[in-house]
This record gives sequence, C-alpha cells and structure tokens, in this order.
Amino acid sequence: MSNNNTTYKYSPLGKIPSEWEVKHFEDVADIDKESLNGTTSKDYKFEYISLSDVDSDDLKIETTKQIFTNAPSRARRIVKNGDILMATVRPNLQGFSLIRDNIKDLIASTGFAVITAKKCSNEFLYQYLFSSGISRQFYQLLVGSNYPAINSSDVRKLKLLLPPLPEQKTIAHLLFTWDEAISKTQSLIAQKELQKKWFMHNLLTGKKRMKGFEKEKWIETSMGNLFERVTRKNIEQNTNVVTISAQRGFVKQTDFFNKIIASELVDNYFLVEKGEFCYNKSYSNGYPWGATKRLNDFEKAVVTTLYICFCLKNSQSNSGDFFEHYFEANLLNKGLTKIAHEGGRAHGLLNVTPSDFFSLKITIPNPVEQTAVAHVLKAADKEIQLLKIKTKKFKEQKKGLMQVLLTGEKRLRIQNMNDNGPIQ
Repeated sequence: MSNNNTTYKYSPLGKIPSEWEVKHFEDVADIDKESLNGTTSKDYKFEYISLSDVDSDDLKIETTKQIFTNAPSRARRIVKNGDILMATVRPNLQGFSLIRDNIKDLIASTGFAVITAKKCSNEFLYQYLFSSGISRQFYQLLVGSNYPAINSSDVRKLKLLLPPLPEQKTIAHLLFTWDEAISKTQSLIAQKELQKKWFMHNLLTGKKRMKGFEKEKWIETSMGNLFERVTRKNIEQNTNVVTISAQRGFVKQTDFFNKIIASELVDNYFLVEKGEFCYNKSYSNGYPWGATKRLNDFEKAVVTTLYICFCLKNSQSNSGDFFEHYFEANLLNKGLTKIAHEGGRAHGLLNVTPSDFFSLKITIPNPVEQTAVAHVLKAADKEIQLLKIKTKKFKEQKKGLMQVLLTGEKRLRIQNMNDNGPIQ
C-alpha cells in the first residue's frame, strides 16, 4: 500500500483522493431495470429466489431457488450474471449477493433490489455495499417501524466514492482474496462439524468403539445414580444472572435479552458452580425436548428455579467432559419423550418433573472409556474453535482493509494487485 504522490480534495463524503468522484448509485448502476412485464405463460419456467434464501448471519444471499411455471405476482425482476442482489426488508436487511455463476431465467421477489453495474466494476460496487459509509446511509433511508424496509427507488440515492476503473478492480481483487480465505475456512469448519457429529453419534452410543475398549461392556443406569440435584439458593446475592440458550449455552441475561428479566431479589434463585449442569425445559429449534448445558464460562451463575440443576455425585469416577457431549448430542431425548406429560407444553415449557428426570435410564461406558471418548470430542471442538478464531481474524483484517481502501486513505499499487493476500 502507498500514499506517495496522492493529492486530496474535499467532498460531501469527506477528504478523498483528487481523482476520485462522489457518485449516486443511479449514476453508475441500473436498479430493477429488467422485468417480466407480467409474463405468466405456463410454458415459461424459471427459478425464483425469495427472502427465505438469505443467510442473515453472513449477510450473504445463497441463491437456493424454487421452480415455478408461473410468475408469482411479487416476482417481476430478472437477475443476470454479474448482477447484485440486495435484500431490502426485514429480517434480512442489507444482505447482498453478487451473481458470479452462469444463470438463466432467475427471478427475484420484491424483497430485493436488483443492481446492475453500468459505469463501474460490479465487483467493486458489491464490496462497497459492505462499507460503513453505506451502512450509515442505508439506515437513514429505512421506512416503517414494525417491518422496516428500504424502497428500491431509494437505493438510487445512495452515495459512493468511486476511484478510476483500474483502481476499482485492484481494490475488489484484494478484498475478494480475503473473501476466498474466509469462505475456505468456513467450509473447513462445516466439514469438521460434520466429522464431530459423526464422532458423537457413534462414540457416545457405542456404535463405534475406541481402540482397546472393544470388549468392555457398557452399563445401563439411571441419571439419579450418577447425578444429584443442585438446589443451592443464592444467599450470597450473586448478580451474575444467566439464561440457558440451546445454541449458545449459559449466556448473561444482559447479553441475551439486552436487559435483566429476573426479579430484583435473586436470593431464591439457584446458584450453580462451574462444572455443574442445568436442564432448560424450554423447547427450541433443534432442541424439541429442551437442552442440558454445562457451566464452563463462569465460576458461578444464578439461574431460574424452573431449570433442573445437577452435578456428578463422584467426579472422580465419571467424566464431566463425557456427559457434556452426551447431553449435547440430545441422547436424553428418547427418555424425555416418555416422561414429558402429554399436553404439558404450557408457556413454552415441557412438563418434566425432577423425579422423572432423574429416573431417566442411560447406557454408558466405564470411566476410562468415557475419558477417551471425551478426549476425541474435545480435540474436535478445539480444531473447530481454532478455525473460527482464524475466520474472525480474516474478517477483522478485511474490515480494516475496507476502512482504508474504500475511503482512499490508503492506495494500492495497481501493478502489484496479485501479490496481496490474507495475513496468516
């Protein structure tokens, strides 16, 4: 990167390189230009992308499509190779996708703006959409309170900083290098997570045995033989009030709900300690019979008495790490289906009593094999976590690059565009 020989000028978007320009989107791109014009012929088949195809976590639109023989009334815009899709309504506001594959007869619903670059690099324009400058403008144009959205016509009003075309391509090339590194790492995470699921499904049920344990028999026992209930009251007035998320585990209420929902007096709540478990009887996606989690991130935490809290009777004879994975694999579900009384799902809670919970039967290996299985699964978790840290690092690097490259604060030597890559 270099700023040698760069002169600057002042613009409505601040100080910019003298050869850069401030443009509106309508100056450099067409918005929703091509439409079906009411085509509904039964002989006309096309692929249709709707808002359900948006991955809101990454603000990327996956073009998973539905096949229709007639155009839905809400589908009128033709999408072509090189176009940019922008989600314009909740819950996927500001989700984007650059169509880089050869496609034919792809139609977008009215939940999208279809952006076709005409006087700039479409790849540069796509990358610019993720900039902080666009985010600030985007939310100034939102309309509606219950269902906020941005009108496609307002997309035309968005301003951007536009360098000369060779520099646009150089900047886009570098940023896509980071995108590729992020994508490859995320793909590897997905592979590792599938591998871990295979390990869990087989090693935690005895379908596959650890080497050296093939002849060891597993025993059937009850939860009550292994665990004892924790009903420790919060007499010390600990204020670390947490909730149990099926996806995230123990989370501070201030982080999960953006506020404290527990009562001001929490001395009647349960106080759990690190290494202990809690069963949340609420059902959620992927956890139809509730979720059991282990407290790992805090030394102590305060939870509602609606949870069934428990700990190992003898942590020397059984592996807490093994049971953490055992519960995460939802291996209690088969038993829970039998004790959750029919019609008991009141207010989102399953009707599971502590006595029924501790009567659940489970089949487990001896403590040594428990430890061996836990070691394999813990190693898999560590691999996944390291890859997630790497992904986060790449995203932070890209964010930093965007901040300086898309504002002209730092310039790239165009002839060196192929020498750049993610910092390892």
